[in-house]
Amino acid sequence: MRLNKIIVALSAAATLLSLPVLAHTQGDIVVRVGATNVTPSSDKSTIFAVGNNTVDLGAGALTASVDNDTQLGVNLVYFMTNQFAVELLAATPFSHDINVHSGDTTLSLGQTKHLPPTLSALYYFNEPSAKFQPYIGVGINYTVFFEEKFTNPALSGSDSPKITMLGETDLQGNGPTLDLASLKLKNSWGLAAQIGADYQLGDKWLVNASVRFIDIDTTGTFTAAGGTVPGKVDVSIDPWVYTLSIGYKF
Repeated sequence: MRLNKIIVALSAAATLLSLPVLAHTQGDIVVRVGATNVTPSSDKSTIFAVGNNTVDLGAGALTASVDNDTQLGVNLVYFMTNQFAVELLAATPFSHDINVHSGDTTLSLGQTKHLPPTLSALYYFNEPSAKFQPYIGVGINYTVFFEEKFTNPALSGSDSPKITMLGETDLQGNGPTLDLASLKLKNSWGLAAQIGADYQLGDKWLVNASVRFIDIDTTGTFTAAGGTVPGKVDVSIDPWVYTLSIGYKF
């Protein structure tokens, strides 16, 4: 009798071990944590002041760009079916340096921080029994900018370079000093698209890699010449977002 029980137990264990490990099924929740890099597009945006006039320091119209940053990314995935899921992307605040370009010269202009929560719908191509799970996704992003500031004393002080605004002053740089202040970036709504893949390491753990494109357009406003000259710059940040993370299934 004892031998029969042992045989039955071993048979049951062998059956369980032979069952495929399911990567995900309806109702599963996956939490991923890892590194997320935001790389804005390389497009430079023209800076305007007073009635959409360009600003010139003697080497053509001033332009601005934003550099990249890497932060801790967290996303939460809920499987509505075996192959359709919803995902919420979050992260610690990204910090970006804002650069200004005058001809071939590039100067650090200021800084901003932002949070880019993104809600997406995902479609997984493979059956739940497959360890490799590629997917595509589309969604919507809301980017919140905060702690915007000018950081370069050479551009924000009273002894900063002279402004030349076409149509407002002469072309010899005899306008008021630049003296930039009061930087503010408008929050942004935009669409997002991504491709990615999970690879199941076991019943609970997985690794993930994804690439997404987010439409982020903002308008920066500021003052110049001691607050007497209003200015603006329309910036298409439109970043590529790269994520490498490890996940756990609940």
